[in-house]
Amino acid sequence: MQILKEVCVDSLEDAINAEKNGANRIELCSRLDLDGLTPSKKLISKVFSKLNIPIRVMIRPKHPSFIYSEEEIRLMLKSIIFCKELGVDGVVLGCLNKNSHLNIEQIDLLTKFAKPLNVIIHKAIDSTNSVIDSLSLLIKNKKINGVLTSGGQQFAKDSIETLKKMLDLAPDSFEIICAGGITFENFNELHNQIKSKHYHGKKIINY
Repeated sequence: MQILKEVCVDSLEDAINAEKNGANRIELCSRLDLDGLTPSKKLISKVFSKLNIPIRVMIRPKHPSFIYSEEEIRLMLKSIIFCKELGVDGVVLGCLNKNSHLNIEQIDLLTKFAKPLNVIIHKAIDSTNSVIDSLSLLIKNKKINGVLTSGGQQFAKDSIETLKKMLDLAPDSFEIICAGGITFENFNELHNQIKSKHYHGKKIINY
């Protein structure tokens, strides 16, 4: 089974080092100290011009809430259009409503604008009332390509069984990108339990 390791970075230097040391893909953000926000156009362009591996861009205008106003959705659409025109591999986004459910209407709108880019729903899914129910909803939108998740917990190690259920539920073409405290040091142990094809982390590659 081919395993893909995606590294989240918030600088050009880290992006270059991650690729050099074996990362298969980059998730580009700003402010990783705030779990990742939308990076600047300048940073997106620089990283895109220097890297050979696929780049997915975080579309998240604020922290910590995933509840967005119409104005914030407009900002997200502008960022998505820039990424689409540049030709990155994909965008990473997610929206909730006040009841801690996915805001499917906003997600559908952003996803529609993002195509043909890959669209991944980020760890906002872990803040919903049920990651399994949320995943079932997302799978119905054939334009969504995957989810980034730690199975509803902060760390993947605490939600092994949930992550396995999510893998069972998702079609083969739908990426369940496992995240949450997965590092190069504990990767083999966690992979032996989860057996996903996709993993994500700041320290999933040793560099």
